[in-house]
Amino acid sequence: MSREPEIMESQVMWEPDSKRNTHMDRFRAAVANSCGLHLANYDDLYQWSVESYSDFWAEFWKYSNIICSRLYDEVVDTSKSIADVPEWFKGSRLNYAENLLKHKDNDKIALYAAKEGKEEILKVTFEELRQAVALYAAAMRKMGVKVGDRVVGYLPNSIHAVEAMLAAASIGAIWSSTSPDFGINGVLDRFSQIQPKLIFSVEAVIYNGKEHNHLEKLLSVVKGLPDIKKVVVIPYVSSRETIDISKIPNSVFLEDFLATGKGDQAPQLEFEQLPFSHPLFIMYSSGTTGAPKCMVHSAGGTLIQHLKEHILHGNMTSNDIIMYYTTTGWMMWNWLVSALATGASVVLYDGSPLIPSPNVLWDLTDRLGITILGTGAKWLAVLEEKNLKPCETHNLQTLHTILSTGSPLKSQSYEYVYKHIKSSVLLGSISGGTDIISCFMGQNVTIPVYKGEIQARNLGMAVEAWNDEGKPVWGESGELVCTKPIPCQPTHFWNDENGNKYRKAYFSKYPGVWAHGDYCKINPKTGGIVMLGRSDGTLNPNGVRFGSSEIYNIVEAFEEVSDSLCVPQYSKDGEERVILFLKMALNRVFSEDLVKRIRDAIRIALSARHVPSLILETKGIPYTINGKKVEVAVKQIIAGKEVEQRGAFSNPETLDLYQNIPELQDF
Repeated sequence: MSREPEIMESQVMWEPDSKRNTHMDRFRAAVANSCGLHLANYDDLYQWSVESYSDFWAEFWKYSNIICSRLYDEVVDTSKSIADVPEWFKGSRLNYAENLLKHKDNDKIALYAAKEGKEEILKVTFEELRQAVALYAAAMRKMGVKVGDRVVGYLPNSIHAVEAMLAAASIGAIWSSTSPDFGINGVLDRFSQIQPKLIFSVEAVIYNGKEHNHLEKLLSVVKGLPDIKKVVVIPYVSSRETIDISKIPNSVFLEDFLATGKGDQAPQLEFEQLPFSHPLFIMYSSGTTGAPKCMVHSAGGTLIQHLKEHILHGNMTSNDIIMYYTTTGWMMWNWLVSALATGASVVLYDGSPLIPSPNVLWDLTDRLGITILGTGAKWLAVLEEKNLKPCETHNLQTLHTILSTGSPLKSQSYEYVYKHIKSSVLLGSISGGTDIISCFMGQNVTIPVYKGEIQARNLGMAVEAWNDEGKPVWGESGELVCTKPIPCQPTHFWNDENGNKYRKAYFSKYPGVWAHGDYCKINPKTGGIVMLGRSDGTLNPNGVRFGSSEIYNIVEAFEEVSDSLCVPQYSKDGEERVILFLKMALNRVFSEDLVKRIRDAIRIALSARHVPSLILETKGIPYTINGKKVEVAVKQIIAGKEVEQRGAFSNPETLDLYQNIPELQDF
């Protein structure tokens, strides 16, 4: 067995307030009362929520005040397994958009929109948002958008994206979006599979201080989507006078499109009342190993799961102002927008998080009074590398929570946040995935934060770490599984008639039990979780299984190294060795001395069997457009295979660096 050093010493970084009055505590009391249970703490509540998951979701439905026109007849058929994809809240009728727009304080700000390099921040109240959604929906209906039609956005993180999405949802159309940084192939790999009727886009975007014209990409995308009836172009950087859309078939400016929905008086909001399982969003797998899978997420499942995370786990109220740094092509965008259902204000930021300075998000936090700030783990690592100390330069008085996801949050980032950002903040590392458009585990206002650990498994999520024999393991690494049904699993994949792709994606490893390819370790003492990377990135030299992140945590603590990539190489007879690639920091040189120090550090922290066979320098490491490191593609290249899906990468040229590396021949 490999040594498990981090289980031994759990360092508390944050503790809940003993005088708190949180939603989680109130919910626990309400459940104890209505079900006649003794639930002393979060752990008791969690155990009950997975054992009696049907009762848990019924209790939370009540607590969250979901608006519906018809109540459900049955929560879920508990004789069905997660692999049966049971129907939830059968008989109920509701609308996702209606629940997001229910907040009645008309002058309350629903959305703030900030753009890179722009001083001005746009504000939209709940009342203005309702009016805009009514207008968009009327224009959509006028052109023939009906229940079940696909409406897509090739859009930046902007007010228009939220308005178009909510309008589509109000009608019962299905929304899907990608961001302007996706290339033509990346967009067509996704949208061509779902045959949209209507697309919204912009003429240009600004990123990293540069204007990027978007119309040529849009034209190529539209040509590849034969079912498109209308292309709505939103003047985003320039005014419409300067924009020529004549080459784009069936195109119209937003203003003219909305005008078609206006009658003699302003259109009224109408919310189609639909089943809980009615499709709301189509999301996509990363597509790094094949055509992206199209996951269909239900309106009710997405709504109730996001409300659980925002209200219970995040303790969100209408006093909160939340910002998550995301694009419309990442599930965190959908998750962020759902926060409107709590009456909170949502901040949309479009642009680079490092321009005009790396302080841009902290500036925004102070300016708007942001209370919850979310980001990718990578951004926090970049700030630390740049030696930024926001606690000395900013007030950050309103900020009570920092959330991080996208990749595992390293132990040293916890130290950095508490030392140099804010000592009293709840640092919530959250983890789940596009597959459930939400989290399996994450932040929790009622239990401590331990360094390097996600706080706990979330309510109703029966998560365990399993070994290859299908037995749960504690304090050692295993495959992340979910053993009970959850309302947020995809109802199906698009174009997967017999459900084969769906079964292969989640239920091929352990029959009847969900596994989506994450590798983790659950600390039996604290209940905390350490994510260890993708299980397809799992390394197994000499029979020791470990996740690549275990290596990254050690290597990236070396200031000479700016990034690293750890992949297996297989010989013809199936023997495996581990190759570690290092990307050097600016003005730092790759040397034998560095290699020796890294080998020693890995040996001491993990074991001699974890030490990579080869440590080589690289000039670039491939990432997906959503900022995830792609080990699988490099693994394929060094095995002599081609990587077809280059559209999924933000820097596809880096893949070529891994062709024909001399040191890797003759293994």
